[in-house]
Amino acid sequence: MDASFKIWETNRHLYLKLINNYSLEQLNKIPDGFSNNLVWNLGHIIVAQQGLVYRLSGLPVNVSDDMTNTYKNGSKPTGQTTQAEVDTLKTLLISLMEQTKADYAAGKFQHYTEYTTGTGFHLASTEEAIQFNNYHEALHLGFMMNIRKFL
Repeated sequence: MDASFKIWETNRHLYLKLINNYSLEQLNKIPDGFSNNLVWNLGHIIVAQQGLVYRLSGLPVNVSDDMTNTYKNGSKPTGQTTQAEVDTLKTLLISLMEQTKADYAAGKFQHYTEYTTGTGFHLASTEEAIQFNNYHEALHLGFMMNIRKFL
C-alpha cells in the first residue's frame, strides 16, 4: 500500500495547493455549464473517501452527518461556503489522510462490505477501496482544473 498512499498524499497536497490559490468568492463560484464549484469538489473527495474506506469497512467515519449530506454523491452546492468551513475542509484534507494511514498500519481495517461504484468498479477489499479512491480523487482534481479556467 506504500505506493497507493504515496500517490494519495501527493494528490491531497495538489488539492491544497490549488485551493490556496483562490479567494472564497472564487471557491464558491459555479461557472456556467458546471453543477458544482471548487470547494464542493474538495468536500466531496473527503466525504467519499470516508465512505469508501471507513463506512464500507464497518468503521465509523470521521466526518459529521451534516458534512456527509452536504458533499455526498449526487449533492450540489446549496449556498456560500464560509471561510471557516473552507479552513475545516483544508485541515481535514490532510488530517484524515494521516488518520487513514495510521489506522491502516494499526490493522483496523479487518472487514469490507463489497461495493460496486456508480461507474461500475467492484470493490472487494479496503485495499481496492483505497486504490479506487486515488482514481476518484484524480477525476475530481481534473474537474477542479477545468473549473478554475472559468474563474
